[in-house]
Amino acid sequence: MQTETTEAPSNRGSTQGVSFAHQSEREFAAILDYYRVRWEYEPRSFPLRWDAEGNAIESFTPDFHLVDQDLFVELTMQKQKLVTKKNRKVRLLRSLYPDVRIKLFYSRDLKNLMAKYGLGRSMEEDAGTRGHGARLDHERHETSRKEREKGAGAGRGLS
Repeated sequence: MQTETTEAPSNRGSTQGVSFAHQSEREFAAILDYYRVRWEYEPRSFPLRWDAEGNAIESFTPDFHLVDQDLFVELTMQKQKLVTKKNRKVRLLRSLYPDVRIKLFYSRDLKNLMAKYGLGRSMEEDAGTRGHGARLDHERHETSRKEREKGAGAGRGLS
């Protein structure tokens, strides 16, 4: 049984040229970019099960790696009752790779995160689609960001 991981080339902290599997991943990356959190998209696959010859027959590739936090993040847009398989993979990864830190974000977590940062689209529109969906409402996001910055600056006596 080999527990080696495979690494893929990645774009550190830029959505340019990244082919996201799901629109929610693009939006999550946009939030990370905004806060200058360095990330990699699907940089590593972790074998979870092997055949008799030691070849990996099941692997898990988390969506993001937050470089400075050394934390993997997996996003799921599946309905809560349908995430059993993903939860099993995360548990298995944790047992096989105890030094790997991973956080699973569920649909409700992503919806709350998107709402908090003023992203102008409904996550329900995107549920169940892969690689399709509405784009970010950049103007609304920029307006919200500028209002937050203006409010924070005024609180510190800045104009």
